[in-house]
Amino acid sequence: MPLFFLVPLFAGLVTGYFSKKCTDEIAYFTGLFTIISLILSLILAPWQIQLVLLVLLIVGSNRLLQE
Repeated sequence: MPLFFLVPLFAGLVTGYFSKKCTDEIAYFTGLFTIISLILSLILAPWQIQLVLLVLLIVGSNRLLQE
């Protein structure tokens, strides 16, 4: 399983950390880059990881709807 989808994920997590530390306008740009890189890493992820995330999403949403 190729792990190249971890590159945008790691970059997104690092920029997300820096956006929490900044209070200027650059924080908005780093937040936008974080969201884009996280979506890109989900698109590039292997189908097995996407399937696990989908199952977790369905189970989590069912628990929230029951409450």
